[in-house]
Amino acid sequence: MGFFDRIANVWRGFLSLWVSDLEARNPEAVYEAAIDERVRKHRDLKKAVSGIVYLRNKLSNELEEKEAELREVMNQLPIAIEEGEDDVALVLIQKKDELTGQIEHLSAELAKVSDQAEEAKAGLLEFQSEIEKLKREKEEMLAKKANAEARISIQETLDGLSTEADIKALENVREQINKTQAEADIGSEIQGDSLDAKLKKIRAKAQDSSARNQLEEMKRQMQAQRASASEGAGVKKTI
Repeated sequence: MGFFDRIANVWRGFLSLWVSDLEARNPEAVYEAAIDERVRKHRDLKKAVSGIVYLRNKLSNELEEKEAELREVMNQLPIAIEEGEDDVALVLIQKKDELTGQIEHLSAELAKVSDQAEEAKAGLLEFQSEIEKLKREKEEMLAKKANAEARISIQETLDGLSTEADIKALENVREQINKTQAEADIGSEIQGDSLDAKLKKIRAKAQDSSARNQLEEMKRQMQAQRASASEGAGVKKTI
């Protein structure tokens, strides 16, 4: 083998690997191409079968015509003999023999072509069945592929090995939400330590203290009033 032959073999090998990889990554396209090719062959086969059926029908019509002519001759022959028309009778006999031979030949040809037509039609139906079977296989295999890919993706996700874009997007969203929450928490914490917050606390305590002082004062006044009322009542009883 020469140098250029070896180079050609190497390139054919690379091309074969590239085509195989392309087919593996595009199974739907491979199935579609196979189905389209079978549909094209089915169309060509259908044309061939239609030609055989046409020939069968043509032979059948010719046979019917010859049989009709033979019946007509067989009806005319006795009349010619009875009327003594020997010349006519001889012609009719020759015509009968000729038609009989043609009918035998046409019958044999028709039987042969009819068998071919039935066989061709059966092959056409079988080919159509193969196309439908391949279509079903395509749907089943693509469903298996999708299911397997989904299972692999789920397993990779569970194992923490997934590199799918949607998984990364979810992780980014979760991280961003957590950062936003942290910013909100920091704002709350800073607000709690601010001067305004301290002043609010002091005002609240002052208001509470003032209210308590007022309450205590009101209690003392009420006790003083009750004590004064009791003393007044004692003086009246002594008098």
